[in-house]
Amino acid sequence: MRALVFQGPGQIAWQELPDPVVKDAADAVIRVDVVTICGTDLHIIKGDVPEVTPGRVLGHEAVGTVVEAGAGVHTVRPGDRVLISCISACGRCRFCRESRYGQCRGGGGWVLGHTIDGTQAEYVRVPFADLSVHPLPASVDGHDGVLLADIFPTAYEVGVLNGGVRPGDTVVVVGAGPIGLAAIVGAGLYSPGRIIAVDLAESRLAAARSLGADATAGAAEEPEQLVDDLTEGLGADVVIEAVGVPEAFEMCTRMVRPGGRVANIGVHGRPATLHLEDLWIKDITITTGLVDTYSTPMLLGMLAAGRLPSSALITHRFELGQMEEAYDVFSRAADTGALKVSLGGPQHNEIIAPAQP
Repeated sequence: MRALVFQGPGQIAWQELPDPVVKDAADAVIRVDVVTICGTDLHIIKGDVPEVTPGRVLGHEAVGTVVEAGAGVHTVRPGDRVLISCISACGRCRFCRESRYGQCRGGGGWVLGHTIDGTQAEYVRVPFADLSVHPLPASVDGHDGVLLADIFPTAYEVGVLNGGVRPGDTVVVVGAGPIGLAAIVGAGLYSPGRIIAVDLAESRLAAARSLGADATAGAAEEPEQLVDDLTEGLGADVVIEAVGVPEAFEMCTRMVRPGGRVANIGVHGRPATLHLEDLWIKDITITTGLVDTYSTPMLLGMLAAGRLPSSALITHRFELGQMEEAYDVFSRAADTGALKVSLGGPQHNEIIAPAQP
């Protein structure tokens, strides 16, 4: 098969590798039909995630077709069309029993494209398949469904739910990339009083307005002053950080009202300063987190019912073999206007299992 391989900071290549095979009874081997690229992949390429070593196949989001399932897999079988979750879950450890699958200590958590080979390939081995893939409704297009592998559950769980968005709240989303836009959609489900989006790119602010933001601010528009004006000096009830740079996080802590909540989603590769000299007296709550994907079945139901505008986030489509071109477009979002890119190979008329070694 061919796959996108991390070769060290700043280096990736679309190259040939041996086909994956079932290694454990709980594994499934899945032919990748649609895959996407995440901002976290860009952090990996920059060297911000040192656990990812050269030689690793990147990617943790995909829609595909099961071609082989281990003897211990009971919920899917060859021929099934599935959503591959960004999080794998053993189902047995303490954290899985609490539905905190992102913290799995039984061999799961965020492993795809991180500690084991990922989804940016023609085939992928998925561990703990019973809990780590979801049958995809026939009505859901793969290019829409792939956005539920990561960005929508991440934005919903780590941003909206951790932030405790409630009716009437003023919600600020800092960063209007794919995760931030999904957070705007998720926050809108709870009837906030207003949603304010902050980003450097006007194209992303336009997307934020189309998805429910009531007000937007670019860097030159003094977003902190805008929040102050709209809340009569009080500050926002909930501020969601969806960038992953120190400046954005620190701005979030200045925008939140006393007693408010800051929900960090961004992947940070550098230290951020926590200004406790200002914050200690404000009774604020700061949350962090890796997505657990417990909300994925609910979100899939909403998508199938036409109540989740996932397709609005996909701006570019490529064939699977155009992976390096897709990375170039996605990494230059300020120039290309890219939000989320999706890649899908040619359609197959029959299921072909990868060759055994």
